[in-house]
Amino acid sequence: MPAPFFRKGGGPRVCEAVSMETKVPATAVAPDPTHPKPLLGRIAVVTGASRGIGSSIARELAASGAEVIVNYVRGAEAAAGVVAQIEAAGGKARAEAGDVADHDSIQDMFGRIKERYGRLDVLVNNAGILRDRTYKKMSMQDWHEVITTNLTSVMHCCHFAVPMLLDNGWGRIINISSFVGQMGNFGQANYSAAKAGILGFTKTLAIELARYQITVNAVCPGFVETEMWKSVPANIQEKILDRIPMHRVAKPEEIARGVRFFAVEGDYMTGQSLNINGGIYMGW
Repeated sequence: MPAPFFRKGGGPRVCEAVSMETKVPATAVAPDPTHPKPLLGRIAVVTGASRGIGSSIARELAASGAEVIVNYVRGAEAAAGVVAQIEAAGGKARAEAGDVADHDSIQDMFGRIKERYGRLDVLVNNAGILRDRTYKKMSMQDWHEVITTNLTSVMHCCHFAVPMLLDNGWGRIINISSFVGQMGNFGQANYSAAKAGILGFTKTLAIELARYQITVNAVCPGFVETEMWKSVPANIQEKILDRIPMHRVAKPEEIARGVRFFAVEGDYMTGQSLNINGGIYMGW
């Protein structure tokens, strides 16, 4: 059975320790944001990193020096492409399969990461899916698939990542939520509930982990220029743009820079939400 995050008396953790020959020494010192590669030597996991926002986050963290684990579930070829892009730019990356909706699959993935690297510094919970329906048409399958992949997955990944961050004495957890979790959106009751749940989870975990020099924050994107956005008919795009004060959608790289900020410069920020949404939501 997996161990809890914290335990008294030095009981076993989720992932078995590896030999001292393979374990990278823990680094309990925050990155220097003035360094050209402030995450040099750090290990970062980005879930759902084979495409869209996740791939941009992986490239951004790698450009800052981190060795990035590019998680994917079915897009092996796309994940390999992201790794190739990072390596071509002089960075380090490795693709790792793991279904964030499957507890055992994620346990195996973090076990492999523990065995290979001996530690973890940054976790970005980005993976997510859509099953948009009006509430009247939404099936229980639509509900459960989105809640499991978008919300329960965050618990799965943190369950195995947090013990590694505790061993390290320092860490960053960055959860990708959404403006939809803050204000709701027509036809997205499941997605809205999942993304709102991420915000509550983020705040509670931030309280519990702050004493261990581990910060937990969320990024809340608005509409983003991804393949999904490009598939939206032009007349619908224009209606959406009319709702955004800046009258454009975000570039994935803009979201990635927000994640980098939390990883590199957000030393005194925890339990916070960074809204990168062009003004579509301006709540306190």
